[in-house]
Amino acid sequence: MSQEHRDKATEGIAHGDPGVVATRHWRRLADGRVQCEVCPRLCRLRDGQRGLCFVRAAVDGKVVLTSYGRSSGFCIDPIEKKPLNHYLPGTPVLSFGTAGCNLACKFCQNWDMSKSRELDTLMDAASPGRLAEVAAAQGCHSVAFTYNDPVVFLEYAIDTATACRARGVRSIAVTAGYIEPGARAEFFAAMDAANVDLKAFSDDFYREVCGGRLEPVLDTLRYLRHETDVWLELTTLLIPGLNDGDDELRAMSRWVVDELGADVPLHFTAFHPDWRLRDRPPTPPATLSRARRIAREAGLHYVYTGNVHDEAGGSTFCPGCGARVIGRDWYVLTDWQLDEEGRCAGCGTAIAGHFETAPGDWGARRQPLRIAERLPGGAG
Repeated sequence: MSQEHRDKATEGIAHGDPGVVATRHWRRLADGRVQCEVCPRLCRLRDGQRGLCFVRAAVDGKVVLTSYGRSSGFCIDPIEKKPLNHYLPGTPVLSFGTAGCNLACKFCQNWDMSKSRELDTLMDAASPGRLAEVAAAQGCHSVAFTYNDPVVFLEYAIDTATACRARGVRSIAVTAGYIEPGARAEFFAAMDAANVDLKAFSDDFYREVCGGRLEPVLDTLRYLRHETDVWLELTTLLIPGLNDGDDELRAMSRWVVDELGADVPLHFTAFHPDWRLRDRPPTPPATLSRARRIAREAGLHYVYTGNVHDEAGGSTFCPGCGARVIGRDWYVLTDWQLDEEGRCAGCGTAIAGHFETAPGDWGARRQPLRIAERLPGGAG
């Protein structure tokens, strides 16, 4: 952290700047440093230093969040884009992110936001109450914390989710699940649904490509499935030659069936060269279809392909009779064969998920929003 940024953060705390807030989940060490305990990195910081995420910093012997209320932009999306296929299908979701990330994925698809090292690029601003107000006024059924990982702006996400819940708007975390148990309990208590990015089923991949470890993510997945009521879906971006081998896909699929259950939806999505991984080709559609077949053979009921045009791979099929119960063409719903209780209209098998009595009709629209609020000492 530069002296200028440190001075701004210190001044912000003293004058109540909503962009800089004191945080929880940290402790002082005997050597004078503070240890952030939000994620497994456990960054140990001296005054004036930032963690790898860049947005959590040590100031005056405390860990502060420097991006509270500041965003890289707001947009209303189809919920299927998160992707969530079994949570309020067809409905609009207000999406936003901030800056920074606690992993270092070489293939990051949102690197301009998640890898940002300049908070002044966060040109939009909104308080939690304002976000909840706008989401409700725009007819959004939910708010999604996405684009960069909400774990790094935990306090802002929790406060927003709390404000949304008071207005009947639900909250969705799009996350890599790289979070410590103490922070995890508080964070997910505020969430209604999550899509967790299971980046691979190899610790070597996590260490060499993402700068992290696999086991903390698996632990988060077990926690979500067995200790919370948060609706859970998984996404794996398949990168040719790195995490798309048959053996790894079988092992991952079997782990999901055995540890989480056959009803957890799994999305395989296509990679395109980006950020610091430009030496790999885009994922062929055939690779996604192969992965989907392997996962279904392992016993998973709901497996999807993404980032490619594949109506069969994007649709939901009844695990009882095999009939298509939700048809999808990209983000547009083309068929709906569920009864009012979320069961297959043909055979009566319950389809896992959270469904309204009728599907939403938001379609594939993407509606950018500008939510203007002036933050003292910050963007807006």
